[in-house]
Amino acid sequence: MKLDILAFGAHPDDVELGCGATIAKEISLGKSVGIVDLTRGELGTRGSAAIRATEAEQSAKILGVATRENLGFADGFFVNDRAHQLKIIEMIRKYQPEIVLCNAVEDRHIDHGKGSKLVSDACFLSGLLKIQTSHQGVSQNQWRPKQVFHYIQWQNLEPDFVVDVSGFIDTKMASIKAYSSQFYDPNSEEPETPITSKNFFDSVDYRAQDLGRLIGVSHAEGFTVERLLGVNELGDII
Repeated sequence: MKLDILAFGAHPDDVELGCGATIAKEISLGKSVGIVDLTRGELGTRGSAAIRATEAEQSAKILGVATRENLGFADGFFVNDRAHQLKIIEMIRKYQPEIVLCNAVEDRHIDHGKGSKLVSDACFLSGLLKIQTSHQGVSQNQWRPKQVFHYIQWQNLEPDFVVDVSGFIDTKMASIKAYSSQFYDPNSEEPETPITSKNFFDSVDYRAQDLGRLIGVSHAEGFTVERLLGVNELGDII
């Protein structure tokens, strides 16, 4: 299955929080999109890995993605080494995306920065002919995405570009609500965390509103880049 866009997240819910509206918009435009979660989020204070898996599946249906996989890396303890890179290279070569979306380059959670660099390095290595990988016993061809974009998470990083996601914020918020064990629930008796407050949940929407305000639309999502972006003509710029 060849995909137009492959989104990676260190944990289930990272992709939805960072770029869920962008994914929903691209799918509405006919793009094929998949998600790969690096870990099962088993160290999360609330819920469990099994609950997160069910929530991730439901969220994927809300977004309408073509496929979702979980690599089962150790939450909190995965590293950027050959073994982990090869697993990601296998996914990149399997789906051959034109664009890869991945974690914020730096963030409050240590897995986000680690995941960002791990996926970015794997995207480069995936294009090298002499790195051999196979999937289900079949040798894979090298593949390097044309672009690697990093979504923004807890920290308010300065975006290099923003995507107009007007009309898709409700889908994003619904995909986040699918993780009912993780976010704001006034009836929950589990411990509070930085992401379980109503303020955090509301901030996802008002960040998108604020980025939208800066380009004259209702909502937008921001990304950082690894190399300069080009446009065909000035009219492409909002």
